[in-house]
Amino acid sequence: MKITVVGAGAVGATTADNIARKELCEELVLLDIKEGLAEGKTTDMMQTAQLLGFDTKVVGSTNDYAKTKGSDVVVITSGLPRKPGMTREELIGTNANIVRGVTQNILQHSPDAIIVVVSNPMDTMTYLTMTTSGLPQNKVIGMGGILDSSRFKYYLSQALGCSPSDLNATVIGGHGDTTMIPLIRYATWNSVPVTEYLSEEQQKKIVADTMVGGATLTKLIGTSAWYAPGAASAALVESIVRDEKRLFPCCVALNGEYGQKDICLGVPVVIGKGGWEKVVDYKLNEEEQGLFNKSADAVRNMNDVLKTL
Repeated sequence: MKITVVGAGAVGATTADNIARKELCEELVLLDIKEGLAEGKTTDMMQTAQLLGFDTKVVGSTNDYAKTKGSDVVVITSGLPRKPGMTREELIGTNANIVRGVTQNILQHSPDAIIVVVSNPMDTMTYLTMTTSGLPQNKVIGMGGILDSSRFKYYLSQALGCSPSDLNATVIGGHGDTTMIPLIRYATWNSVPVTEYLSEEQQKKIVADTMVGGATLTKLIGTSAWYAPGAASAALVESIVRDEKRLFPCCVALNGEYGQKDICLGVPVVIGKGGWEKVVDYKLNEEEQGLFNKSADAVRNMNDVLKTL
């Protein structure tokens, strides 16, 4: 098993570190356009191997895509990160060119790879990858919903005073501050609906905090977060590599599911060795479906920008 992570910035390096520690592959390639960055970070990682007890071979590369040949899974994190006050949408022009180029280079050497998209704006970058790569739709997956759901569980755990591991909570829709939909109605604490324990005011605050979770961190640390995005990306890769069949909210191509077509958007999907295997219908109520349709409209507006590039 061989995995490539493109982009050796904070998110990419953290993703690679998590994959190496979990020993999800025999060889892991970390690639970046900046001279020496990937090589330096992978050397640093390899010097932790005997301390942490992993045997994954981690290799760095400065823009040499030949080293990625034969990759089974490729995670694309490359692109500009968000700065305080910047929306994910403002990154579209620059990052679209980067992601398109990365995808083309990767497929020259690994034509059958499953591609995981992390770069922002993630829904649009996933759609771009899906429409330009020529890959089967099930082999292109956007990670965002896994990260958003983890943040949702964090805010729920803080309000409930419980372990996040005891919570089931899902965020669907776009991976954006105004387009994501935390499904509070479906959230449970060891199978009991969290709405049994939280006031309406608390529920609204948790949903609102989840939606601006990324922006909150960007404001605090001056750039995009990396620990949770890296862990979320590795969790997705793990479900693919180990064929775990985990049910994750991911950005995938919709063909009528949830009433949408010709779009990549976050919905619950089963993740296995072939990529995403099926969409699970959560039976949204009228209000939730309305929010989902609104989210789809916003993402389509972003996707339309691709036509002008």
